[in-house]
Amino acid sequence: MSSNKIKIATIQSCVFEDKYETIEHLAEMLGDGAIRDADIAVLPEMWNCPYKTKLFPEYAEAQFDDSWLVMSTLARKNNVYLIGGSIPEVDEQGKVYNTCYIFDRNGEQIGKHRKVHLFDVNFGEKPFHESDTLTAGDSFETFDTEWGPMAADICFDVRFPEGMRKQALAGARVIFLPAAFLMNTGEAHWDINIRMRAIENQVFVVADAPMRDSGTGYEVWAHSMVSDPWGKVLTDMGTEEGIVVTEINLDEIERIRSELPLLVARREDTY
Repeated sequence: MSSNKIKIATIQSCVFEDKYETIEHLAEMLGDGAIRDADIAVLPEMWNCPYKTKLFPEYAEAQFDDSWLVMSTLARKNNVYLIGGSIPEVDEQGKVYNTCYIFDRNGEQIGKHRKVHLFDVNFGEKPFHESDTLTAGDSFETFDTEWGPMAADICFDVRFPEGMRKQALAGARVIFLPAAFLMNTGEAHWDINIRMRAIENQVFVVADAPMRDSGTGYEVWAHSMVSDPWGKVLTDMGTEEGIVVTEINLDEIERIRSELPLLVARREDTY
């Protein structure tokens, strides 16, 4: 039986224009035992691709292609579960998705989440529509680990509480959120969204972002974060590149749920 204490490495990395330069840089970051003591490692949203809608089809890969193989190998060589952030995935019909692959300690894929809610917004003179090049996913699932079910969502999904609630009710006690919030939305809502989803579902939420880089044309808020089920921020990585290992204790979930029994007090007969 695994301990209820889990060490989670959040990896806040940079993205280069050259995909293979990014891959090599990530491999270097995770070399020399950088995550040797972790049980789970988490990558950011679109970790291998600059965050530009026109580039998603260009950088897209099919399942089992180079970026998938890199993630599988990193999981196996480091003996960790790997939450693969997200990459642009192309399917057999040529549709492109924003996809998170999940791997076990042996490098075997044990889960996959395609971003359900695409980021289509109209801020001033700079509209950003992921739907111009991406196709939306259609499910909120869990995946099995040695500690029980867990789940992954992607960025804009966090603003729609029904998805995480479905995963929590399916048994997920840790929910991962690769995400690349913009500066304005990050400053206003990043911390609030992550902590609130943790509080209302009484789960740990682990949000992993790319580092901030003002030269990319899509400047992200960064601040990769871990919130406990009480809404306490256990880790905030700021804006720079790096790796932080945070230990969580799943026993906290049972303690908090017994003291404040939110999930069992739901009134499904009225809503």
